[in-house]
Formats: sequence, structure tokens, C-alpha cells
Amino acid sequence: MEIFSIFGIDVLSQPFVVAATVTALCFLLAFFSVVRSFSLTYSLKPLRSSIHSGGFSARKSCGCSCSCNGSVENSDSPSTSALPYANGGGAEMLEATPTLASIPTRALLTDRRTGASMMENLVPEITTHALSYLDYPSLCRLSMTNSLMRKAANDDNAWKALYHKDFTLEQDSVTPINGWKAYYAATRAIVNINTEFYNIVREKSLTAMSRFWLNADYVKCIHASGELFSGYNAVMQSWQLAFSWEQGLNFQVRDVRARVLTDMAWVTMKTYVDMDTGPFNVTNVYECQNGRWYMVHHHSSVMDGEVEQQIVHG
Repeated sequence: MEIFSIFGIDVLSQPFVVAATVTALCFLLAFFSVVRSFSLTYSLKPLRSSIHSGGFSARKSCGCSCSCNGSVENSDSPSTSALPYANGGGAEMLEATPTLASIPTRALLTDRRTGASMMENLVPEITTHALSYLDYPSLCRLSMTNSLMRKAANDDNAWKALYHKDFTLEQDSVTPINGWKAYYAATRAIVNINTEFYNIVREKSLTAMSRFWLNADYVKCIHASGELFSGYNAVMQSWQLAFSWEQGLNFQVRDVRARVLTDMAWVTMKTYVDMDTGPFNVTNVYECQNGRWYMVHHHSSVMDGEVEQQIVHG
């Protein structure tokens, strides 16, 4: 038992065996690291000796079956056949990857321009069709990305297609003075104002309705009852009477069509109310005064539910 005891330490004890094993593994890892570093150093010596200060050697074998016949020539002005393509392929295989300094600046600029002008090289019809899937907020954000996207997103045909998708196909022959983008924005503003009118009716707010109408003697209002009210004061009295009804109005607005001019706009639509009547055909007319749109005419007429409405297009 004394043989297996050194300086009072039992060499067969479990802690001693674990410590010896870990120490041996550390020595082995250190040994393999030193050997590997020496092998990498000697393997890079032939490659370093073959590289000159200006680039590659005069003639090197590439080991491929291509137009270089197994070798790559070097000259003061390298040809395009000796350079790798930007997409990862190459006309010839080189032993070492060239640095960015060995690639001509003109080639880099050409590749960058090619990638940047991809959208510009598309057929205009394809670009317009692709942009037609965007809504107007996305199209506006796209125009703020870069110059190419701004040019594509501000294209008049793209906004015309978006107008026909969001509003109506009727005004195809219209040529807006300031372009379709400005016309789309004006139409969107009128549609939002028209939505605000019906929100006021739902809330029965006479104060908001008085601010919504233009204070003029030529404004007109024809309710579904058929009675005509002319002048600002008479119109406000008619809405006060309408809002005094105990029954709340729960209606839906559909088939909204808008036409916008410089300082005049009109909107036609159908409103469906929870009553035993057919839809209401409604026309709202707006006038722009001091940069703000005001209502100047409201006409609502009841359609009999048993009579099918026929629209004649001229």
C-alpha cells in the first residue's frame, strides 16, 4: 500500500485520477495547437512566394478546362476575362481571391449602377401594375425612400390606377390640371369631409352642423320629406328639427362617388336607414372658401323599395 502513496497522497483516489486526466488533456490540446500553427506557417510559404507586389505571378495554372488553357496571364492592364463576375461566377478560376484594389473602379461602378437601376429598367406598364397593389399611404412612403422610388411612386399612371381602384372607374376621360396625384388627394379630402357630415348626423350635433355649412343665403337643403329649405338660418332650423327626433339614425353609406373641381365638389351616394323604406339617393355639394370646404347643398330623396332603380349611362 505504500507504493501507491506518494507524500501521503493516495494516487488511486478519485480526486487524484480526475486531476491527472484533466492535466493530460490540457497538455495534448496545447501540443496539437503548436503543431497546427507550424503546419499552417509552412503551407503558406509557397503561396506568399508566388505573389508579387503588384498582384499575381506572371503565369499560374488554374487546373480547369476553360479558355485560359489551364493558365492565367497577367499584364499591366488586366482584361475583363481574368476578373471574377460580381454574381459569384467567373470566366477563370484563380488560385487566390483578388482584393478590391485589383478590381477596376469602373467595373465596380457599373455593377452598382446596374443593381440600383433595376426598377428603372422595368417596362413602365409593369411598374404601374406593381404599384397598383399599394394603398395611398404606402405609395407616399415609397416616394420618400430614394430618387428612383420617388420617380416611380409619383408616376401619373400609378395614381390614376389607384384612383380608379379606391373611388370610381367613371372619370377615365378626365385630365386633372395638376395631375392624378393631386386629384387623388383632393378627392380623398372631399370623401373624408363627406364622412364627417354623416358623423355629425349620427351625433345630432347642431353646433358642429352650423360650422359645417357655409353661412350664405344661397345654400339649399332638401330632406327626405321633400321640403326645401333655402338660406343658412332656414337650413339650420331644419337640422334642429331633424335632430329633435327621439329615434336614432342607424344608417350605412354606400356607392360614394365624388367629383372635384378647383373650388367646387359634389358627392353622390346611397344611404340605407333602418326603416321600412328603400335607400336614399343623396347628393352633397361643397364649396371651397378660404382654403376650407363647406357644404352648400344637401338633397336626399327616398326610393321606393319595390321599384328597381335604373341608371342610364350616356
